[in-house]
Amino acid sequence: MPTYISLINWTDQGVRNTKETVERAQAATDLAERMGGTLRDVYWTVGEYDIVSIAEFPDDETGTAFLLALGSQGNIRTSTLRAFNAEQMTGILGKLG
Repeated sequence: MPTYISLINWTDQGVRNTKETVERAQAATDLAERMGGTLRDVYWTVGEYDIVSIAEFPDDETGTAFLLALGSQGNIRTSTLRAFNAEQMTGILGKLG
């Protein structure tokens, strides 16, 4: 399944409700599973981003729908990167000819 790395910042609402962050992460994990994906890791971080997550979804459309569902709750804003492991990158490089 495609892998996605999300760099996440809390909104003002998210910071006000910071005590609920672990419960929100569990709810996100449950949502990902209902959508056919997996929220593999969630890390709370210090620095430019408040949270970093690693997820897998069957396709870009499902991953995007997941992020829209989370964002619509008003607690976070995300920047998401499509990630490739070594095997996938080897396949990509093989297409170069």
